[in-house]
Amino acid sequence: MLLHAEIPNGIGGLGSLVETFLPWFGLFIPVLLAGALWRRSASAVVALLLPVTVWLNLFGGLLGDKSHAGSDLTVASHNVGADNPDPAGTARDLAASDADVLALEEITAEAKPLYEEELAKTYPHHTVLGTVGLWSKLPLSDTRPVDIEQDAGPLGDAKPAEVKLAYNRALRTTVATDQGPLAVYVAHLGSVRVTPRTGFWTDSRDRNAQALAEVLAAERNERVVLLGDLNGTMDDRALDGITSQLHSAQDEAGDGFGFSWPASFPVARIDQILVRGVEPQSSWVLPATGSDHLPVAAGISW
Repeated sequence: MLLHAEIPNGIGGLGSLVETFLPWFGLFIPVLLAGALWRRSASAVVALLLPVTVWLNLFGGLLGDKSHAGSDLTVASHNVGADNPDPAGTARDLAASDADVLALEEITAEAKPLYEEELAKTYPHHTVLGTVGLWSKLPLSDTRPVDIEQDAGPLGDAKPAEVKLAYNRALRTTVATDQGPLAVYVAHLGSVRVTPRTGFWTDSRDRNAQALAEVLAAERNERVVLLGDLNGTMDDRALDGITSQLHSAQDEAGDGFGFSWPASFPVARIDQILVRGVEPQSSWVLPATGSDHLPVAAGISW
């Protein structure tokens, strides 16, 4: 836990794998305590103060409720799942969340009309580009796709424009608020896989994260919100380019770890709400839908 940043990624992505589940290493502490008590070893019990201190230093700040009442805008994000058996029900649940701005990832061509129909009454403004979309109670402008694939096809060739749009996984738009324009990004970074041959495979996710970090660095609007499934936690070094520019609403104003995946038994928060130029007032996880991810939400203020 103390030296996780020193674990190399060159061996099957081991460093990122450890960092993804880093909080869970604390479960070894009560196991070691049980062993120390069984041995009746005072020195072993004292030695446990080191891992306890390290774990509390890393994650103790997440244990309490850091939320504050009141916010200017509520934002939410949800990977709705390509295999979602009830997209219409998911849309109704999300509409009832009272979010002002709602980002969806992994929208299929078949489910897109259902989301648009169910969300139209609550959100008069929306945009869908590829598999990501944004629904808003406030007007949108300057909407455009964000190329997080860096024009790279499977053989390094440039993708045709129509192919890039069909598989687009990120967008940028401007939300008109009473406090001024807010730049909102919606992103779904590449998936990660654990296989015997490659170990923790993150090539696509890492490439997307680097490209998105470069786009965020060039963003001129002082107020920025990033919503999406980043397929990585805030401890994962692969997201350093993004987390060095934006800070996590959950880390600053959440209650607990806010794990969002998998929905049946959440073990990691890979669905993120990151901000710059605005302050998170609260952050929480919404009830499960038909997706394998849980929706996340945050209240932000100026």
